[in-house]
Amino acid sequence: MSRTVTAGVDGSSESLAAADWAAREALLRDLPLRLVHAWEWPPLAYASMAGLAVGVPETEQQRAGGRRVLEETRERVAQRHPGLRIDTGEIPGQPVPALLKAAGEADLLVLGSRGLSRVAGYLVGSVALSVLAWSARPVVLVRAGEDERDELAAGEPAADAAPPGDVVLGLDLHKPSGPVIEFAFDAASRRAADLRVVHGWTLPPYHYGGALMPEVSAERASRVRHELCDVLRPWQEKFPAVRVRAQTTVGGAGAHLVEASREAALVVVGRQARRGPVGTHIGPVTQAVLHHAAAPVAVVSHD
Repeated sequence: MSRTVTAGVDGSSESLAAADWAAREALLRDLPLRLVHAWEWPPLAYASMAGLAVGVPETEQQRAGGRRVLEETRERVAQRHPGLRIDTGEIPGQPVPALLKAAGEADLLVLGSRGLSRVAGYLVGSVALSVLAWSARPVVLVRAGEDERDELAAGEPAADAAPPGDVVLGLDLHKPSGPVIEFAFDAASRRAADLRVVHGWTLPPYHYGGALMPEVSAERASRVRHELCDVLRPWQEKFPAVRVRAQTTVGGAGAHLVEASREAALVVVGRQARRGPVGTHIGPVTQAVLHHAAAPVAVVSHD
């Protein structure tokens, strides 16, 4: 299948914001946009006279609703981004595997997010977390602000340029991931934006707060800064036009990433791929950013 940026849509203002963000990303990457709507087959619900389970007949109204969502979203995105190639697709099946299939066929998957303050919908909550947890491809969650909801509902045209602001990268020096770092540098390069790198570190247990041996704290902070520069150096050589601002902080990085997201165009975090049979396997820093960040969040899987 040809490369695409794919957005899952359900007709909500958040999924419209996700489709609009995906459209701008597709333009930045010079790729087509694919809009998908996942709808669930009815379960096995009754038995035939022969005693065999028989599925509830397919609901044409459900399919018609999905097609209407896709067409209306396509028309609105086309109005806002004329010249962009837009394809649509219905994906039958359970939402999570359907969206994972769509993600596997795309450069990245974009979903709408309501955060913690609103009722979970079709593409948020457990569905979005499950997709994030199992997708091998990058997934971006986009939230619609109040002003953006009004603008999207009105179908007003939008500029093709990406919103201003830094790209923010949450970097774990214990396991620095090439795919995560490259995604962030590439995103900053395409947007002609600065890259702000945030790394959180902790003092040894016996040195709580740095009160006992301040020279140890200063030495550790210097070592962390040098390690961060060493990790970033080859990527700065690969992306020389990207200006990097590195930030090391004592304590967890989650709160600092959330604060940085207020003026960011995109926040990039990693998720370590795991092979466990259950659970969402999303770390605490990524969880905090997903729930509270003001900017779109890209989650990149890595080994």
